[in-house]
Amino acid sequence: MASKVKFGLTLSNRGILLGLVQAEDILEMAESADASGAFEHVWVGDSIMAKPRMESITTMAAIAGRTRNVQIGVACMASFPSRDPIVLAYQWASLDVISNGRMVLAACMGGSIDQQEHRTEYRNMRIKASDRAHRMEENIVLLRKLWTEDRVSYEGQFYKMENAFIEPKPVQEPPPIWVTSNPRLSVGKPHIIERSLRRVAKMGDGWMTTANPAPEFKELRKRVLEYAGDYDRSFEDLPCCLYYNININEDREAAFQESKKYLDQYYSINYSREAVENWVALGSPEQCIEQLQTYVDAGATDILLRFPSWDQQGQFRRCVEEVLPAFS
Repeated sequence: MASKVKFGLTLSNRGILLGLVQAEDILEMAESADASGAFEHVWVGDSIMAKPRMESITTMAAIAGRTRNVQIGVACMASFPSRDPIVLAYQWASLDVISNGRMVLAACMGGSIDQQEHRTEYRNMRIKASDRAHRMEENIVLLRKLWTEDRVSYEGQFYKMENAFIEPKPVQEPPPIWVTSNPRLSVGKPHIIERSLRRVAKMGDGWMTTANPAPEFKELRKRVLEYAGDYDRSFEDLPCCLYYNININEDREAAFQESKKYLDQYYSINYSREAVENWVALGSPEQCIEQLQTYVDAGATDILLRFPSWDQQGQFRRCVEEVLPAFS
């Protein structure tokens, strides 16, 4: 019997640009996840110019109106450093009211600056790419202040506030902010890896990552837990969430080929076989269960699943009926 873990459904709001789904498909899938009882949360992606898609906050407002039970989040908010913290705090508080306290924000600093689309976005949003990490940290501080304090006066590196406030306040006191960190132990610079994980340990109400394979996830989680002690915090009972994919098909090679084609289009990247096999649970239900279980054993408390497939409804049904019951 597999260990208890919470599952989330990642909705492909970028897929609208690629002809993979329609807007109504996304909302219907959110409703199906809500009704299934198999998913604890549903998620949308976020970007502005770097990886365009249907805008995340607008989409989550529609999802909030069509669901009653699941938590709703953005995984991850790549535009977080670009967004004005007062406006974002105001929008997120209203989302939390509309959803009756179901919002989860996964903050991240956005994609690599070596890609032209990211440079274009940062330039037009008037931020320096080198400032993204500091902007992300300052925005986290300011959102929590605006959500919990009657008036906020603040002077930081990027923002100055005098008696600022937002109303109505969110239902949650305050809504959780999971911090994203996706370092690669094999290729990352040690000081950058440490800084990224320390940010999670110090500021996160949870951790979200694409870290794979499972031994890498386990090692990074171990470091987050250790660093948390340096800030008089414990991360033991906080979410450690894996952003992942699944393609269920008894023909594992066919599942691989479809997943690669989908992900290549979605991210405009030519993924290697190793990358796809590490990032997608592939094959029969039994093979997918086995692959997911490696992350549960490595300490994943939540696993977000996206279907890199043109048969979204079929994959959803098989996932709910043939895979997720093994973890209930």
